[in-house]
Amino acid sequence: MKYTKVCVEAFSYTLPEEVVSTVELELRLRPLYQRLKLPEGRLEILTGIRERRLWRQNRTPGTQSVTTVQHLLEQTGIDPQKVGALIHGSVCRDYLEPATACSVHHALGLPSNGYVYDISNACLGIVSGMIQIANMIELEQIEAGIVVGTESSRSLLETTIQLLNTDFSITRKSVKSAFASLTIGSGSAAVLLTNRNISRTGNRLLGGTICAQTDFCNLCRSGTDQSGGDAMNPLMQTDSETLMKEGIAVASRTFELFLTEIGWTRREIDRTFCHQVGRVHQKLLFDSLELPLKQNFSTLEYLGNTGSAALPTAAGIGTETGFVPDGSRVALLGIGSGINVIMLGLEWNKTLATTYPANETNETIEKIIRLNC
Repeated sequence: MKYTKVCVEAFSYTLPEEVVSTVELELRLRPLYQRLKLPEGRLEILTGIRERRLWRQNRTPGTQSVTTVQHLLEQTGIDPQKVGALIHGSVCRDYLEPATACSVHHALGLPSNGYVYDISNACLGIVSGMIQIANMIELEQIEAGIVVGTESSRSLLETTIQLLNTDFSITRKSVKSAFASLTIGSGSAAVLLTNRNISRTGNRLLGGTICAQTDFCNLCRSGTDQSGGDAMNPLMQTDSETLMKEGIAVASRTFELFLTEIGWTRREIDRTFCHQVGRVHQKLLFDSLELPLKQNFSTLEYLGNTGSAALPTAAGIGTETGFVPDGSRVALLGIGSGINVIMLGLEWNKTLATTYPANETNETIEKIIRLNC
C-alpha cells in the first residue's frame, strides 16, 4: 500500500498513576513460587520488565480514551469539526455494544457526519485503525481522523495471580503459558492523521505492508468474548516460545516486502517503534531484521506490554522527547497474535510541542528517556 495525501500529525498517550513492580508481583505469587520451587527474580530475568502501571479501579477504557484524545487535540490544534472518523482500537472496551467509540465521540463533541466504530485486532488494533483512516483520507472521504485505544490490565493480572496461587494442578511446565499475562500493563494512546493540505507537520505516511499467518492463530488466546470492565475475569493462555519464533519469522518475511514497497534500504531507516512484549523477543526481532537495536525506542522495561497502545505510546514518548530528529525515516513495526504483521513507513519532519502536567507519570517517562539515551 502507498499513500500520497496522508500525514501523521502526532501521537498522544496517557499513563496510569499506580505503579506495580515485578518484585511486588512475585511477592504475591509466593505460594506458587514456594510450591514449584521457582527462583525469585525469574519473571524480570525472562522479560526484562521491571514495572507496569494500572488504572484506578472502575476506570473504563472509554473514559480514559477521552482524556487521551483531548491531549491530542490540544497538542495538534486541529479543528474538531474536521475530524471525520473516530475509531477505538484497543482490546479492552466498555461494553460488547455499543461501540466504545460512540461514548468517546459523544464526550468529545465530534461531528455527527463522521465514521464512528471499534476495531478489534489484538495488539494491532490502533495500527489497523491508522490504515483505515489513511485509506479514507487518500480517497478524500475525510480530511482528518483519530484512532485511540485504552488497555486495562488490572483484571487480567488479578485473575492470573489468583489462579496460579490456587490451582494445584499447575506444574513448572504448564505455568509457562500463564507468564505472558504477568507482563501486561495498562496504557492509552491516540493518533491523528490528516490530509497533507491541512497538515502542520508534513509528517508523511508513505505506505506499508501487511501479512497474516493465521496458521498460528491458536498460540495466544484469551477467554471467550468479554468486555473490558473490572467485573470480568479474563484468562490468557500463550505459547510464548512458539509465538516468538513464528512471529519473528513472519516479521522477517514481511520486512523484506516492506522495504521493497517503500523503496528504502535498511541503512536508510533512522528510527523504529515496534510492539513490545519482552527483552528477548526485541533482541531476536532486530537481529532477524538486521537492524540496530539502538535505533528502536523501548518502553517495555517500565510499562510492560500495553497491547495495542504499546507501539503508539512508544512513538508518542519518543517523538516528544527528541528521539526522532526532524527529517527522519521512521518504521512502525507491528506484530500481533493471530499472527498478523503490519509495517508502516513515515517521513517525520516536525514534532508539535507538547506540555503535560507534572505528576508521577513523569518519573516513568524520565526512566524511559534514560533507558534510550
